[in-house]
Amino acid sequence: MANPAGEDLIVEVKELFRTYLKGKKHRQTPERLMVLEEIYRADGHFDADDMYFRMKKIGYRVSRATVYNTLDLLVECGLVQRHQFGKNQSIYERAYAFRQHDHIICNRCGKVMEFCDPRLQEIKTMLEEIYNFKIDGHSLHFYGACNETDNCKELPDTKRRKKIASEIKS
Repeated sequence: MANPAGEDLIVEVKELFRTYLKGKKHRQTPERLMVLEEIYRADGHFDADDMYFRMKKIGYRVSRATVYNTLDLLVECGLVQRHQFGKNQSIYERAYAFRQHDHIICNRCGKVMEFCDPRLQEIKTMLEEIYNFKIDGHSLHFYGACNETDNCKELPDTKRRKKIASEIKS
């Protein structure tokens, strides 16, 4: 559902990240900015290893530790959101300048689909009124399985990682 960000947005998030790093007295390395840029150029959800292998395949010289550490910093500064979709592994997505949405997750293949339903805003407003409470965000995940196994195209994590790693080596 999410499309790659445009150049203007990438410039904006890089500047926000530089400001955050400077304010927290962290180093502003080219590798950190490359990770951020690649995240905003990518589609949809990913895990840290997905991003690492993607960057290696493209030809970036970046370590796995840099990807993991940069993701932590990007979550802290609000440019990336971390999800735990029932697995032990964190899944990430861009967070800046993207509309509120929720998720449907296939328990078999791990596919994550996004949806947006305006009725959720109505529920939020009603809850704020009933409970005299200001809601500033929410998270909603539905779990199930793809109806047709032919549509379950994603490979399980271990097979997918091995396939990506072998593609990088060749």
